[in-house]
Amino acid sequence: MEHVTIRDIARICKVGVSTVSRAINNHPDINPETKKLILDTIREYNYVPNNSAQNLKRTETNTIALVTKGVGNPLFAEMIEITQRHVKGKDYAFVLQQVEEEENEIMAAIRIARERRLKGIIFMGGASQPDVSLLKELTIPYVFCTVDSRIPESLSGWGIVAIDNEAESYKIVDYLCSKGHRRIAILTAYAHDTSIGKLRLDGYRRALKDHGIEEDPALVAHMRGTGPIYTMQNGYDRTKELLASGTEFTALYAISDTIAIGACKAIFDSGLSVPEDISVAGFDGLNLAGYYHPSITTIEQPINEMALETSRMLFRLIRDKDLKERHIFQAALREGQSVRAL
Repeated sequence: MEHVTIRDIARICKVGVSTVSRAINNHPDINPETKKLILDTIREYNYVPNNSAQNLKRTETNTIALVTKGVGNPLFAEMIEITQRHVKGKDYAFVLQQVEEEENEIMAAIRIARERRLKGIIFMGGASQPDVSLLKELTIPYVFCTVDSRIPESLSGWGIVAIDNEAESYKIVDYLCSKGHRRIAILTAYAHDTSIGKLRLDGYRRALKDHGIEEDPALVAHMRGTGPIYTMQNGYDRTKELLASGTEFTALYAISDTIAIGACKAIFDSGLSVPEDISVAGFDGLNLAGYYHPSITTIEQPINEMALETSRMLFRLIRDKDLKERHIFQAALREGQSVRAL
């Protein structure tokens, strides 16, 4: 279907135009199932709202947009603050747009680009294999931060700033194995995740295989429902379920420090101790993990350096739209008190 309109989307979904508008603008007054149906249909038909009337009213020329999945993630919150400060220091306006887990961040970026005269876009979080057909619709430079997204070399005007999530995840699971642990559970993202969660799960699986440990599906705990993934509540809930299932494990690897802290609370509330009964490892290297008791063993990302390089790279791309850059940072294993050797 060519030149899909908002009325077409409404007709296909059998809802009113106003309902489609509420879904697009993330309005709270809409049934979650209806919202999902509308967003899925929008993705299927590649529909992007036409806000040309609004465009005529816009006067911004030096504006950078940051599109993020997981603005509540403490890691992202710190990186956003650093990036915003650097962008504003260059006399650019800064626009922050959060998208829900089930939304397509590329489509959100296209919509914002049409609404405003953007000079560039930063993606924080998002898919590791973005839709190439949608990327081709972005006519301004963009940088993916935190995820090493696969972008065809045929495209230009893009940048990547990330760590190797799969390799760094392998590193911490390898560390747990070196401490004698063989029954290692993992708290990971949704089963359908195609972003950081998938990469870190891949690293977990490769480390087990290299140590001759057969993966036990009962030890792979995916998040449930919808909404933010990297929360203490999710870590708490999934760990309580693991413990209640009777599945035995000596170590628990959470794909973020916030999830790990929630997991520790669940272990304590179940009458057990960390690390005496169960060792816990996290990921990200948040300051919070260092001040927690016991301090969390984790993979520390160079947050400041990554945030600064992201904005610097975007400005280089703005100056030369033919560039394509990728900067993969090294993370570090930071030992805390939450892991013991068997």
